[in-house]
Amino acid sequence: MNVPIPAQRFAETSSVQAPDFSELFASIAEGAAERDRERIHPYAIIDLIRQNRIGALRLSPAEGGYGISLRQLLGTVIRLAAADPNVAHALRNHFAFVDRFARSPRAPNREKWVTLVASGAIFGLGNTELSSATIGGAPYETRLTPDGDGYRLDGTKYYSTGTLYADHVIVRAAAPGDLAASAIIPVTREGVELVDDWDGAGQRLTGSGTTVLRNVRVEPDEVVLDTPAVGYGLPYANTLAQLLVTGIVAGILRNVLDDAVALLGSRKDRHFYYAAVPRAADDPLLQGIVGEISAAAFAAETVVLAAADALDELTAARDAGRPAETLAQDAAAASAKAKLIVDELTLKNASRLFDVGGASATKRVKNLDRHWRNARTLASHNSGSLKAAALGANVLTGAPLPSKGFF
Repeated sequence: MNVPIPAQRFAETSSVQAPDFSELFASIAEGAAERDRERIHPYAIIDLIRQNRIGALRLSPAEGGYGISLRQLLGTVIRLAAADPNVAHALRNHFAFVDRFARSPRAPNREKWVTLVASGAIFGLGNTELSSATIGGAPYETRLTPDGDGYRLDGTKYYSTGTLYADHVIVRAAAPGDLAASAIIPVTREGVELVDDWDGAGQRLTGSGTTVLRNVRVEPDEVVLDTPAVGYGLPYANTLAQLLVTGIVAGILRNVLDDAVALLGSRKDRHFYYAAVPRAADDPLLQGIVGEISAAAFAAETVVLAAADALDELTAARDAGRPAETLAQDAAAASAKAKLIVDELTLKNASRLFDVGGASATKRVKNLDRHWRNARTLASHNSGSLKAAALGANVLTGAPLPSKGFF
């Protein structure tokens, strides 16, 4: 498989060797185009993810994990997304959960989350409410109401990415006193309904449907209240989740490169009569397009891993209890900049793939349009224009970047 030179070659932030999932990812890649075309859910693949405990990559070895850095995690996510971006995206909220609740030394009931993650359990997320006028923020209509020593949970969540395949779901809700909270519950609990109704143009298999919660019992140790030091209340707590999306887009671009190489190499001895050479595979113009896609894939991966380095520095400071306000904003800025670059490079080159293959590349059976559709859907998750405006204001006037929600 033709891949860009990994940026890990130029810098490394962990002495721990990241596990090699090459064979697993290759098997995932084999059926990715067909699954996307026919909308075949990857339940069996998620089971393999559980068995290989990919969800425990960030836990320490003593806790049953691998102890890798965020840079290494993003590198793994890029490779998994190159195999199948739907699978990588289905795990996005899980990876964010691990750092937010299972790794944080200040998270309540941390041992419980560590045990579940180490066992292979997967976590999805129910956050968005279409009834809210504010995207990425409270208040929530979904509510926790007192019920003896615990709570009852009622509400409806949309775009519950990964939850269809998950063992547990993190539900963002209003606790008594209108405090923002996370209820972390098994998806099999009575009153939880998972609806497979996501119908996006891309990322069709991310398990991003509706989650309906009807009088769901929630135990006291399954609720984490937001505070300035814990969970979603931590300033810039969403940076990792944002960078994971961009890492998936970078993985799509890596797959575009693979397909461009295969596509040009497979073209028969047939070319336009006015081309410079008789064989398309020997045409320097087409070879140049592949070269430019290769450069774009390298650049995309490099900026994602550079942003991951900033997150590693921030995480080390927070874990040690050191002041981290400046590092948090720096990491958020790096992640936002990476998004702007990677989105543009991927969307442009997912289209240029068809310049390499010609009209036959548009055949439905090839499903090469999935790269653009998937990248466009991911890029639409959060506004690049608003991020660019926030970055510009920060550079020009020193205005702080948004510290909550979807930045």
